[in-house]
Amino acid sequence: MNFDFSDRVGRVEPSATLAISNLASELEAQGEDVVDLSVGAPDFPTPDNITQAAKDALDAGHTSYTSSNGIPELKDAIAAKLRGNGVDAEADEVIVTPGGKQALFETFQTLVDDGDEVVLLDPAWVSYEAMVKLAGGTLSRVDLAQHDFRLEPALDELAETVSDETKLLVVNSPSNPTGGVFSDAALEGVRDLAVEHDFAVISDEIYERIVYDGFEHTSLGSLDGMEDRTITINGFSKAFSMTGWRLGYLHAPSDLIAQAGKLHSHSVSCAVNFVQHAGVEALSERTDDDVEEMRQAFEARRDMLVDLLAEHDVDVAVPKGAFYMMLPVDDDDQAWCEGAIQDAKVATVPGSAFNAPGYARISYAASEERLREAVERLAEHDYI
Repeated sequence: MNFDFSDRVGRVEPSATLAISNLASELEAQGEDVVDLSVGAPDFPTPDNITQAAKDALDAGHTSYTSSNGIPELKDAIAAKLRGNGVDAEADEVIVTPGGKQALFETFQTLVDDGDEVVLLDPAWVSYEAMVKLAGGTLSRVDLAQHDFRLEPALDELAETVSDETKLLVVNSPSNPTGGVFSDAALEGVRDLAVEHDFAVISDEIYERIVYDGFEHTSLGSLDGMEDRTITINGFSKAFSMTGWRLGYLHAPSDLIAQAGKLHSHSVSCAVNFVQHAGVEALSERTDDDVEEMRQAFEARRDMLVDLLAEHDVDVAVPKGAFYMMLPVDDDDQAWCEGAIQDAKVATVPGSAFNAPGYARISYAASEERLREAVERLAEHDYI
């Protein structure tokens, strides 16, 4: 049988980050030693107290369906956490999802119709574009690369891009792929434009706990004027090293939650029961020391990597958060990345996947030893 595939699935390509990771896995299966700097997964174990909470939940029989939007204990904990960020949040304004990516997907599907304009800040995480296209939206983009990936100097360009026709803007701070952290002035600029043109903003805050140099995270939804137009997306994968647990959430005004909840109930039903109980524990103060230990390790790796690259006369925009760095490479970044993994056995992601040609994204969620080895290999094979 020849299947007649839907138009929507033909609008998107497979994830570039996972494609590179799959290639790295194939080479490793052939016996090659690959330094994989392509995937955004912390290289730390999930904190013991979280794992124990999951085991306790299993022992207690928490293996059935839950209410679709999440167990009350977790929604209460998420709302309290958001209030700590200055966001006016109640438990019934939260949907708990199987991963932050599902929260984003449900938001786009709920808000975006055919032809609706969605604005992205480039470089942008690969799945934003795919999700907009799957929803039938159109894309407008603002390039931050010329401003060392900072938003504040690009506010004039953003003002020229958005209009009364804009349906949605996506803000990701700290950023994947750049590690950029947007200033309060930049976020206030976003607020002013959103209010002026009456559009909604997705604030993807999945890396909020991983910031450096004394920076403090600001939730966009905490700004005056943004209470009723911000959809806050977050999850447990990055800060708590729970990538495989698949647990995330969205917070939004109640009318959006009611509509997104319909999609949620007809697709995933609910997030995994015992994993939700582990999420309650993750948000407790008992996990704070583990999170800080990881954050400090990432900051030390960032500093080391910046210094190592400088020794080879490679200048990078120093990330202020997350665990990514944009490495300037040849104009043909796809060929550079393919060559780097084949010749130097170092896996990175082409910047063009994030609409940032001429760069490769490095994830420094790897040991200092492996990061040193990656730089040495790239230098040895004339990739830097």
